Amino acid sequence: MAEKRATPLWVDLLWLIFLGGLAVLPPVVELHKQAILIAIGVFQLLEDRVLQLAGETRGRVVVVLAKLVLATLLINHTRDLAISSSYWPIFLLPIMTAAMHFGLLGTLLWTTAASAAYTSFLIPALEQFSLTWQGAGELMIRILFFFLVGMTVNRFVIEYRIQVRRYQLLSQTLAEANSSLQRAQEDARRAERLAALGQLSAGLAHEIRNPLGVIKGSAEILNQKLTSADALARELSGYIYTEVNRVSALVSRFLDFARPSQLDLRPTQVAEVVEKSLKAAAEQGAMDVVKIVREFAPNLPDAMLDEAMCEQAFLNLILNASQAVGVAGGELRISIQPLDHEEAGDNPASEEGPAAIVVEIEDSGPGVPPDMKEQIFNPFVTTKKDGVGLGLAIVAKIFDSHGGSIKLLKGNGPKPGACFQVVIPVGEKALSRQDPSSGEDTRK
Repeated sequence: MAEKRATPLWVDLLWLIFLGGLAVLPPVVELHKQAILIAIGVFQLLEDRVLQLAGETRGRVVVVLAKLVLATLLINHTRDLAISSSYWPIFLLPIMTAAMHFGLLGTLLWTTAASAAYTSFLIPALEQFSLTWQGAGELMIRILFFFLVGMTVNRFVIEYRIQVRRYQLLSQTLAEANSSLQRAQEDARRAERLAALGQLSAGLAHEIRNPLGVIKGSAEILNQKLTSADALARELSGYIYTEVNRVSALVSRFLDFARPSQLDLRPTQVAEVVEKSLKAAAEQGAMDVVKIVREFAPNLPDAMLDEAMCEQAFLNLILNASQAVGVAGGELRISIQPLDHEEAGDNPASEEGPAAIVVEIEDSGPGVPPDMKEQIFNPFVTTKKDGVGLGLAIVAKIFDSHGGSIKLLKGNGPKPGACFQVVIPVGEKALSRQDPSSGEDTRK
């Protein structure tokens, strides 16, 4: 559908006034002239409607062609010798209309057609008169004015279209920026509420921890004081001691998640940290039925890591993978590869060596349900029946504080599996993305 031109009512009224002025000028009694002027006025008022009904491409041709025909008929009914009619500027109407609806080439073609229509009146005139050099010069001046007006109007129309397009793009950009700003403000407000809730929860957890210690110590003393004859009391005190330990461990994990990260960053080989995590998992008996496939790239640079925190994070991922394969056993693939600057989206010539180190831990288990993938790193989200849902949240927090990231990928093996990809920056990029809450200056 063609765009409507924003034509105010007063402009249409001016059109009718100007056409009425032509109607009262000689020749006044020429009925054909008056009828054609009325047709031009009506067509001008209905131009937008014609464009809508005929379609954008065809409508533009119909509009210009109709005005060209009406202009030609008007010239023919204003003087016996049409080529000498004072109404010759009426051909500027289809020319300017073409300049507004078409590009440069279209304007030139329609102006040529209008010039040809006007020049065609020279044919009957030459049957009675001869064409002098002065007459030929006058005719050329009029035709050149046709082209001059058409090109001038077309130039302004093109500039107008460019400005409109620029303002549309600017408006779209501003709308997107405003939408992004609103989302950022909503996220900031949500983050503030969550931060306040986290501080309150951390304080509450800390206060709960103290009486838990008292209950735990009392249960232990009670268990020691009870005689073997009172078996039920010893069993109950044992339950208290065990459950208090479980709640205390949960509170400790919650505090680990809630408190700011205090990093002790040192140049460390990522592969060595992963090997320590594998050893710790093996000591817990988690790797007895798991086949480990190592894909470690050689000569990798050191990364600035808090070794203890990263070892705990990798251990959590490895234990999750071993639990996913189950008692039947399975395969655990661990890949450590470099990530160059081009793949990381940096300037390839900005630094020598890789931009980051990518660690992938993939198991051959059943994988993560599709409806859980988007929220697997959120606190208190778990796929385990007896899980709390803080493990992966703490892992994500640890790698975020190192300026890295973790995400869940689709497994590459024959089974669905789960593949966790950890990206740890190295070099200057690692220093620039260091968590400011760590309190350590690694650039010493």
